[in-house]
Amino acid sequence: MANRIRVGFGYDVHQLVEGRELWLGGIRFEHPLGLLGHSDADVLIHAICDALLGAANMRDIGYHFPDTKEEFRGIDSKILLRKTVELIATKGYRVGNIDATVCAERPKMKARIPEMQQCLADIIGVDVDDVSIKATTTEKLGFTGREEGISAYATVLIERP
Repeated sequence: MANRIRVGFGYDVHQLVEGRELWLGGIRFEHPLGLLGHSDADVLIHAICDALLGAANMRDIGYHFPDTKEEFRGIDSKILLRKTVELIATKGYRVGNIDATVCAERPKMKARIPEMQQCLADIIGVDVDDVSIKATTTEKLGFTGREEGISAYATVLIERP
């Protein structure tokens, strides 16, 4: 019999550029730079999708939503998250909880974390208490510290009811 609970880990990074909106956790941030990508480049949602797909042994976000397909150009990552939750459901899984971290020097996110948690909980269909989001900097080190990009990490638990 297959496992009733499984854990997955996800990571994503996107470059910061001019002329793009900045979306994190499904929420738009006012910022002079946005993330470059085929979709809206929401690194937090992408890391969560990869963690969910990995936990269900269903490959990764690029496999299911490739950047070579026009249908995904500019797509709202909230749609990708909803589709990912539907994909893991085909194997009988639902989301237990999420623990995620966004790494960025700016913008500061602390005040908007509850809004991101609620947005993601609503999409996934879990209680807001099941979605933990943390934000940190890299103390001005590396590409994140130089404000060249933003990265995100996510760990998830999925379960069969």
